[in-house]
Amino acid sequence: MMKYFIPFATLLFSISMAGQAYYNDFYRHEIKFNAGQFLVTSAIESSYEYYLNEDTSLGGSMYFNGDATAYNGNFGIGPNIRAYFGYTPQSGFFAEVFGLYYTGEDDEVSQNLGGRDYDYATTAIGLGAGSKWTTRSQRFIIEIHGGLGRNINPEDFQTDFMFRAGLSLGFRF
Repeated sequence: MMKYFIPFATLLFSISMAGQAYYNDFYRHEIKFNAGQFLVTSAIESSYEYYLNEDTSLGGSMYFNGDATAYNGNFGIGPNIRAYFGYTPQSGFFAEVFGLYYTGEDDEVSQNLGGRDYDYATTAIGLGAGSKWTTRSQRFIIEIHGGLGRNINPEDFQTDFMFRAGLSLGFRF
């Protein structure tokens, strides 16, 4: 009996050891708050990310800013898809493709009308990169990211670029 127990116990122990080195499928959802942008511009940005597997995720972000004439307007919402290249699953260096719909006001001075505010709404598509670090439990994260996008409509804004940047703190569940 003992000669069967030791190989069986060794096999079970080795399977459990190998299972701990792979992707943890428990925490597929992540919410983040962009603390860096809040400290610099007082804009409030939050993001959600869903992990499709250990190195790919889909997400979205939304921000509000009290200054409608700010560089990226006063409201924005958009999706992103990320690919991770780090050694640890769901962390390390990443590259992303993002879209952003944002609104704001454009201060324009005209000789005939004087100063006048113009409301606008535009869409941008861009590329970004960053890095993400997690705690040992894979529950808490810190992320630094940046990106550059180009407006695709309306025609008045097609020559303009927009940027994204942040230092985010988050939680996985």
